[in-house]
Amino acid sequence: MAFKRLAIGNDHTAVALKDEIRAHLEERGYEVVNVGTDSTERFDYPVSGYRVARMVADGEVDGGILICGTGVGISLAANKVEGIRAVVCSEPYSARLSRQHNDTNVVAFGARVVGIETAKDIVDAWLSAEFEGGRHQRRVDMIDEIGRTQHLTATN
Repeated sequence: MAFKRLAIGNDHTAVALKDEIRAHLEERGYEVVNVGTDSTERFDYPVSGYRVARMVADGEVDGGILICGTGVGISLAANKVEGIRAVVCSEPYSARLSRQHNDTNVVAFGARVVGIETAKDIVDAWLSAEFEGGRHQRRVDMIDEIGRTQHLTATN
């Protein structure tokens, strides 16, 4: 799937990096929907993680980008939404492979972990990679089944 429309979310630690990434993407022709905070006042990252994940899961956007201090907390929140496969990356190699092998639909990184150029490289690698399917599809299906099973168990 080619990404065209992306949601971006962040907490208070990542406002400046989010703005840089958003501008980087818009310069490359992507439509970017900002659902994060624009304030450096304390902001709870699960809110942005959920907002982005919900938009991706509902098909409102093609993919999501999440940024908090480390990328970990915000991605954990996103991964609670059924159908989301969010990955935290601190370098482009893992970002690319996460798309090729795991069909990730959300990428996350930390504003306190990576600099702007590395963040751009991560996003570019993630966006330019395509899911390879084949032997990887079975594993992605297994991951998705876990999510469906947990959802069914929680509602019964």
